[in-house]
Amino acid sequence: MLRANTYMLLASLLRAPPDAETLAGVGALEAGEGEMGGALARLASAARDSTPEAVDDEFHDIFVGVGEAELNPYASYYLTGLFYEKPLAKVRLEMAELGIAGSDDSSEPEDHIVALFEMMCGLITGAFGKPVDLARQQAFFDTHIAPWAERFFEDLEAVESASFYKPVGTIGKLFLRIESQAFEMAA
Repeated sequence: MLRANTYMLLASLLRAPPDAETLAGVGALEAGEGEMGGALARLASAARDSTPEAVDDEFHDIFVGVGEAELNPYASYYLTGLFYEKPLAKVRLEMAELGIAGSDDSSEPEDHIVALFEMMCGLITGAFGKPVDLARQQAFFDTHIAPWAERFFEDLEAVESASFYKPVGTIGKLFLRIESQAFEMAA
């Protein structure tokens, strides 16, 4: 469940700017030891020091932008430099194979980092039927997330104007490294 919760935390913070209640919840996170604990502590501190309006502005500066966003959180963009390319077609094909329906609540394509993280969470928890085994989770991760998402989080971590989203980038990067290592050890 810790893995699923981490996917959902990251997805929720990247889907839309957090409201006051979400910021308060993030601000109350208790951090552990090590790099991940430090990153969680920085995120909690940033949440306590932020207002919903400031985080909304930061979110829009990074992900929406005037004219063009600073970061484009899509597999197609990171892997091909273009939108709506083969990575999107591949994820749609795999969604059909897994019985995952597209969301009516989102206007974003399915290769958006949020959609992919929500799908990983669903594969772990069984939100799309039964939970899938670790080998199937790894196949989805290796195909749709591993080739590009760590670079996205490194780019997010490097956004100079970011204050709230910088530790989100660090947590995402560290989490994906942990996932990759865990899958390798399980194989």
